[in-house]
Amino acid sequence: MSPRRAASTGLVDRSQALRFTFDGRTYSGHPGDTLASALLANGITLVGRSFKYHRPRGIFTAGVDEPNALVTVLSGDGREPNIPATQIELYEGLEVESQNRFPSLEYDLGALGQLAGPLLSAGFYYKTFMGPVFGPLKGTRFWMICEHAIRRAAGLGRAGYEKDPARYEEMNAFCDVLVVGAGPAGLMAAEAAAKAGRRVILAEQEPKAGGSALWSGEMIGTRPAHQWAQAMAEKLAATENVRFLPRTTVWGYYDGNTLAALERVADRPSGTAKGLPRLRLWNIRAGKVVLATGSLERPVVFPGNDRPGVMLAGAAERYARQYGVLPGERIAVFTNNDGAYRAAAALRKAGAGVVAIVDVRPEISDAARALAQEAGVEPLLGHAVTGTAGKRLTRITIQRFDAATGRVSGDGRPVDVDCLAVSGGWSPTIHLASQAGGKPVWDEALHAFLPPSPMQPWVGAGAFAGAKTTVEALSTGRDAGLAAAGKKPSRARLPAVTAPALDPAPAPVLEIKAAGKAFVDLQNDVTAEDVRLAHREGFISVEHLKRYTTLGMATDQGKTSNLPGLAIMADARGLPIPEVGTTRFRPPFSPVSIGALAADRHRHFKPDRLTPMHDWHVGHGARMMEAGLWHRPMIYGQPGETVEQAYIREAAAVRRSVGICDVSTLGKIAVKGPDAAEFLDRVYTNTFSTLPIGKARYGLMLREDGIVLDDGTTWRLGAHDFLMTTTTANAGKVMQHLEYFLDAVWPHLKVHVTSVTDQWAGAAVAGPDARRVLEACVTGTGVDNVALPFMGIVHGRIAGAPVMICRLSFSGELAYEVYCGAGHGAHVWEALMDAGEPFAITPYGMEALGALRIEKGHVTGAEIDGRTTARDLYLDGMLSKKKPFIGSALMDRESLIDKNRLRLVGIVSLDGQPLGGGAHVVEKGSLDELGASIGHITAACYSPALERHIGLALVKGGKSRHGTRAFVSDPLRKRFGPVEIVSHHFYDPEGRRMHG
Repeated sequence: MSPRRAASTGLVDRSQALRFTFDGRTYSGHPGDTLASALLANGITLVGRSFKYHRPRGIFTAGVDEPNALVTVLSGDGREPNIPATQIELYEGLEVESQNRFPSLEYDLGALGQLAGPLLSAGFYYKTFMGPVFGPLKGTRFWMICEHAIRRAAGLGRAGYEKDPARYEEMNAFCDVLVVGAGPAGLMAAEAAAKAGRRVILAEQEPKAGGSALWSGEMIGTRPAHQWAQAMAEKLAATENVRFLPRTTVWGYYDGNTLAALERVADRPSGTAKGLPRLRLWNIRAGKVVLATGSLERPVVFPGNDRPGVMLAGAAERYARQYGVLPGERIAVFTNNDGAYRAAAALRKAGAGVVAIVDVRPEISDAARALAQEAGVEPLLGHAVTGTAGKRLTRITIQRFDAATGRVSGDGRPVDVDCLAVSGGWSPTIHLASQAGGKPVWDEALHAFLPPSPMQPWVGAGAFAGAKTTVEALSTGRDAGLAAAGKKPSRARLPAVTAPALDPAPAPVLEIKAAGKAFVDLQNDVTAEDVRLAHREGFISVEHLKRYTTLGMATDQGKTSNLPGLAIMADARGLPIPEVGTTRFRPPFSPVSIGALAADRHRHFKPDRLTPMHDWHVGHGARMMEAGLWHRPMIYGQPGETVEQAYIREAAAVRRSVGICDVSTLGKIAVKGPDAAEFLDRVYTNTFSTLPIGKARYGLMLREDGIVLDDGTTWRLGAHDFLMTTTTANAGKVMQHLEYFLDAVWPHLKVHVTSVTDQWAGAAVAGPDARRVLEACVTGTGVDNVALPFMGIVHGRIAGAPVMICRLSFSGELAYEVYCGAGHGAHVWEALMDAGEPFAITPYGMEALGALRIEKGHVTGAEIDGRTTARDLYLDGMLSKKKPFIGSALMDRESLIDKNRLRLVGIVSLDGQPLGGGAHVVEKGSLDELGASIGHITAACYSPALERHIGLALVKGGKSRHGTRAFVSDPLRKRFGPVEIVSHHFYDPEGRRMHG
């Protein structure tokens, strides 16, 4: 057993041992430990050095508010610095090192800087380095001489330079009620909202739900509080309308009830090795928010309060109860409130020796005195700790303290200890509420800042809202959950809570004025004297105080230092704390990895979009490629096949029998409303108001300047209900186009457009046997020529899933597009594959799709490149002469109807060599003497149907050059050869096959 493991097990699994290294030495802990608890269990109390003075520092808290125990996590060649040891879950093989020391943590040369302590007081940067230099360097600012050395000394941990192998994700979520914090109040709020039928997200920054219930020692109902909390969390996680997110910190509250959260999914090598993301960033849009974020314990400001071995009393209690770890063998408790007495009793019960309880108050409650008896000591009332000794805490000094005057007196009394648990009261964790807008409100009765009046739809619960007992927390949590759900408070009975009847009276912010450095901000080495110096030098505004002293500017963002610093400034100014004010809390609540903010930085911040059939494709040998933001199959390669061999085989199968292609990525926009048909007439160049219900029509869309924007089919599903499809790449652009005209040009039209791309999965079934495949699996409708003519739409079922089928073709073959809800996508796809097995159905990817469309002469984004008109693409037959439409006013400009414009043609290689997209077409020349370009190739492939290399091109004169010869000039690929210019309709120009 580790030297400081308590006899009680806590909530860790002692049946398993986990090895980890700290500064190169190997130690062991257990599942359920944090790095901090495991270090304490191994007797490690010195874990870091402070920023400015390089003073030795130990573990001070047990949570996100830790200012001292910052370490660098090592992973292979990677380094992640400045991670609180209290927030690192222990795992096998964890490697960490301490920071801000040289050559070692025990012997740090930087500690010599303490000798210059008087020179390094608040504002020394401004006073010292901004001044001029005299002598030979006169006119140079001192900063310019010292900058290099100062920048080398700045910071704490050292970041790595290696590429981060981890993967990061970003998620968007919507809910009726977001509950932040899964302590007793948050659990009750989530249960109440869920029972009211609301969609609930419950976010908790710790691995386990429970909050203070994990270490309170209370009984809720008939069970220990931690067991009650775990049972509640499991119940909620199994509830259909609740999403429970453990290890998730809600770190930002923004306008429109939008909150940002960070989930630690697999923050360890074993998880990322399984393909899990390391971190997941959540963007949550909530109808209502319940803030049940609890409270943070305040320290006491007194000389020597930064020494390793000094920690918060609540942290000491948590280490003993939750982790089964003794933070020391001889422990003293220093407090001004009853809560620390519970910690003393818990530490004694866990096996530690409690040698003193020092309380500045002259009187305490009977409940506190009873707990002192459990701890085995008589409290020293009216006394204060006024000093500490030892590199690691070995001794404290106790003196009399007059609470009325705030002064100490009498001789100091030394007491040998190795741990001092301090408590200066508790402050509600109001950071998110402050971010949401409004100034915190001082509560004189509680001696704490409470959240502001809501400026967004949130409600508070538990200690966040000032509740002082677990009973109050349960009650406020239940009522907050009901309020967020739009229900009235319930009179239902709450679970009974059994706990010591501690006096809930709050504690004022406590500073002990005595000789020696008393630290306010432990990480940035801001002392009480620094705050008073700021006052003397005129930096009395809380914003100026913060920047002049760096108070609250460390990685913990002032969680333990903010209120004590304000209290010292208030004392110096002779004003109450609320008149001095407080700084606004800003996001993030705790540090957020830049990798998480960037999500997938390897792809330039672009998200991965996967179709519902993605896993099937990958599992059946698909080589994926990016198409816009989507991942689509390029080919389904067989062993030994090249990309060209694979797509030729796939395309030939479509021409010969039947193929299937995933078209889920096509943009899909629902256009609904009484004026939907009129709107489409204005948007498209051709007419849609005459389109019968149950039919589809190919449409062309222009920009205002007469250039082609996009093409696609639109389906009429009802009198005022249309489904527009767009090309994959232009889905977002077309949506913006439609919304602009509805919002800014035709706001009177009664039309609503909604992007439904992700709601539909689609499969194109193409080839001579396509109808036979559908007949084998579709029920509820026929698919013959009568029931489903060309461009017709029917509804039916495939393998029990509802589907919508349109007969249209992009390949030139008899073809159908089968749409179903995204959740049925993989199911319907597999049913189509099973039905097509007797016909040797072949899945085909983007390369085969491209070859089929080139053979047929269909245009895509390669030809609709932002420079071509309908006439350039020989789609002028779709330009209506009976109605105006977007672009009609400018499409006939002189330059757009010039006969010498680049227009669409087909290109056939005459030397049997491949053609390349982007290659120029010239009338004469060679590789050495490049001729004048008359156009360029937009797309090229080997045609299995024609058994030749072909391509589409934009060439001057277009049709007038059919039957003529030219050359392809591609100097980058060292290609120059003869070609014939032909019609772009290479294959079945009459369209007999798709009408078969």
